[in-house]
Amino acid sequence: MSKPALNVCQQCGACCAAFRVTFHYSELDSEPGGCVPAGLADQETATLYRLRGTDYANPRCAALTGKVGESVSCAIYKERPSPCREFGARAGIGVFEEACNRARSRHGLPPLPLD
Repeated sequence: MSKPALNVCQQCGACCAAFRVTFHYSELDSEPGGCVPAGLADQETATLYRLRGTDYANPRCAALTGKVGESVSCAIYKERPSPCREFGARAGIGVFEEACNRARSRHGLPPLPLD
């Protein structure tokens, strides 16, 4: 049986170290039905939170482990907020977004095909 191909996102992680991740407070695990660990979130407004570490000039999500561009993982992958779930949702099938390439560029990584 052949080994499944590694999703490029598991080697990259540039998006987790390039963008602010803002989400509605209802996604916090302190709210009914929420799953994002409240301990990894900072309040922005009365209704919006952001993942800790993503609101800096050189952002890096506190849940990102590993070295960007080599081997990374998300410590809260199953509990990640909706912006993370939606960003690059088609990367596993080889369809990438322009924002992905902007993040990769910030880290000196080559662009991925946008087709």
